[in-house]
Amino acid sequence: MNFFVRSGIALFLIVVHCCVNVYALDSSRSSEIKECSSGEVSTWGDGTDKSVPYSSINFLYIHAGAPAWFSEKLVTGLIQRAASAWTECGISAQTSLGDQPPHYQISNEIVIEWSDAKSQGNIGASNITQKRLYLSPGVFKTLREIRPTYDASYTLQMTLSHEMGHFYGLVAHSRRCVDVLSYYKNNAGDLCNIRDRAEFSKAVEYRSALPTACDIQRCRRINNN
Repeated sequence: MNFFVRSGIALFLIVVHCCVNVYALDSSRSSEIKECSSGEVSTWGDGTDKSVPYSSINFLYIHAGAPAWFSEKLVTGLIQRAASAWTECGISAQTSLGDQPPHYQISNEIVIEWSDAKSQGNIGASNITQKRLYLSPGVFKTLREIRPTYDASYTLQMTLSHEMGHFYGLVAHSRRCVDVLSYYKNNAGDLCNIRDRAEFSKAVEYRSALPTACDIQRCRRINNN
């Protein structure tokens, strides 16, 4: 059975908040991104983290099917930025380009491609067994139709960082609001953890676009790095 992980990033939140500056950081949120205090690493318990069997990862990006407003150069740059941030986990990474999925796959190669069908209605999804990371052009199209002036590159960066984290062994989603591996609440209405709840409403998108100190600490812990 394929191990399929869906993104914890909700389109609803993106649509509601997209017309404000998502890059603005208050000091509280900024410190949460950079610091990981004792006892802060926490997950929703929706999966079991597992160490990865390789010391490096190659992310092979296939640009076919991408929304026209996302250039190959832009997306590749965002992948490289996320990969560079995740190397703090102790597992190196590189990015390469391809025209189509390979007929065979190198053991440490993760293919990133655009597919509405394979992302199954999610903005992003990861098939751990098949080593595929899927992005949804349809969701980004909907976002653009609703908010045509919004720069969705932040959302794409966050989605890539989130999904790539699953391939570093972080299967469970973080319960810490600011972590890139987080989602804000579960189906029961339980809320994510935050140092100062009053700060949550001040940031347009509280989740970081790149792995936080706690994301990295958790990754290093499960991979013994």
